Amino acid sequence: MYRKQQYSIETPENLKNLFGGQLDEENRWIEMSKMIPWEEYEEEYAKNFTEKKGAPPKSWRVAVGALIIKEISGKSDRETVEQIKENPYLQYFIGMESYSSKEAFNASMMVHFRKRIGMELINKINKEMVKKFEGVVSEKKKMKDSYC
Repeated sequence: MYRKQQYSIETPENLKNLFGGQLDEENRWIEMSKMIPWEEYEEEYAKNFTEKKGAPPKSWRVAVGALIIKEISGKSDRETVEQIKENPYLQYFIGMESYSSKEAFNASMMVHFRKRIGMELINKINKEMVKKFEGVVSEKKKMKDSYC
């Protein structure tokens, strides 16, 4: 059965508390995490699971976040899992609430993530991120122009 994840870690106060105040809020992974509509597509992902079959699946954020990390880094499934294991920013990006030196999931899960999250859904998310990114860039440009 799929259990919807609560997304309360996006506030600066929670970021500092969950990772001991050590993460830079301007890090690209933290900035990108703010642009992704995590909750918007979670229901579509949840439809892939039955209530009585197997262990609870990894959350939507873990699944799609890992796939985004893999695509951006250009790494293999195994190397993506290792990168997540070693990097607190990547752990934050996939929705972990604190740093862990253990694997968040086995590399074989990446295959399941790809099966459950089709390219159509990834493209929707990508378009949404581009819109938000363009808005941020536009806003920063306006701020810069107003100071000149």
